Amino acid sequence: MCTADGSSDAAEVPSPPNPTTGGAGKSPVQIPISWPDDGSLTLEWVENLAFIFEWSSRSVAPSDFPSVLPVPILDRIILTASKIVHGEPNCLRIDVPSGENQRVVVVGDVHGQLHDLLFLLREAGSPSDDRYYVFNGDYVDRGAWGLEVFLLLLAWKILLPLRVFLLRGNHESKYCTSVYGFEKEVMAKYGDQGKHVFRKCLGCFEGLPLASIIAGCVYTSHGGLFRSIGFASSKRAKAKKGRKVVSNINLKSLTLGSLEELSRARRTVLDPPWEGLNLIPGDVLWSDPSMNPGLSPNKERGIGLLWGPDCTEQFLKKNSLKLIIRSHEGPDAREKRSGLATMQKGYTIDHEVESGKLITLFSAPDYPQFQASEERYNNMGAYIVLGPPDFSTPIFYSFDAVRPRPKVNAYYDYEDVIDSDEELDLGSMAPSQADFVEH
Repeated sequence: MCTADGSSDAAEVPSPPNPTTGGAGKSPVQIPISWPDDGSLTLEWVENLAFIFEWSSRSVAPSDFPSVLPVPILDRIILTASKIVHGEPNCLRIDVPSGENQRVVVVGDVHGQLHDLLFLLREAGSPSDDRYYVFNGDYVDRGAWGLEVFLLLLAWKILLPLRVFLLRGNHESKYCTSVYGFEKEVMAKYGDQGKHVFRKCLGCFEGLPLASIIAGCVYTSHGGLFRSIGFASSKRAKAKKGRKVVSNINLKSLTLGSLEELSRARRTVLDPPWEGLNLIPGDVLWSDPSMNPGLSPNKERGIGLLWGPDCTEQFLKKNSLKLIIRSHEGPDAREKRSGLATMQKGYTIDHEVESGKLITLFSAPDYPQFQASEERYNNMGAYIVLGPPDFSTPIFYSFDAVRPRPKVNAYYDYEDVIDSDEELDLGSMAPSQADFVEH
């Protein structure tokens, strides 16, 4: 149990060694983690947080995690970051100064794979004044360290709010986290205080922006494109409990939405609606590309859209863009997608049209961490670096998973939940969502 000043009387845990990086003058690492005396995070504090999280994943039982990060410190990280992200627009405009050293790193799904994220940050270089980061969502679920991943990225956001940008993924929702492990992970790590911690995370999730435009020419979001709300159907299709629900949509009326409509969407919902007039958040988080032309309901997901190369061309041309970078599909999802490349390298170029390209980016290698089949996907993860002069030419970097991973039990029934976000019981999403969040 944690006391009000951030100290802990939980079971004693071993002390971490001092970091081997950072050179002379590096302050000793101490646990439990405390907030800086002057109230402001420093680069050293964030780097120590990453070091402690990596060490604790190998040396501390999940139930002893409060002895490493007391609840008052966790609350302060989430509250401070939440104030920042809730104040950001739905679609971030990331203007990069001119300069030969400026770079933008785009990262896809991470899914609680802490050690692979730490490797990526080391290899690509930590966020800094001349190195921007745009994370495309899905920080939690499936992997065993979603809480550490999310908190570390929030710490980077607090330290460098104009250099680190965190977008929302479909797994940053109440429904997905109740199915794919994050809620149980939090409860396992924080016990009696787990419900409080989970609610704090949900409150932060719903404030994350939906999309970004980098240097005026690159659009990024988790799922991708979205419909015009002027043509949304509010009629709900009937479905039995446990069956997928798809809105009754007049296919002839579906048209692409505008960036202005995206800016007006109400994103502060725990679970993006699949019916009604606020469909843009669900589209942005859940939609997938297709090789078939036009827009159509995403029947496999039960929410969102499928869009073809003609829609990619239309969106790029209308908004004077050159690239769309989205995520959302790992190797398990892609093996069932006809006409689209597999995710073995961590990225695919799905559409090449006159105005530019559509790219899918996935940054969780050897995904999912827990696999029911004997033969693993063994996919690589990837990240993209954009650089001058116009930041429209992607450079791809693929990487293997960090092995061996620490031994840990899964927080969800991965043998039963084997598909990638398919067959969702969307009807179980509670309409009274505000009841679940503490702000």
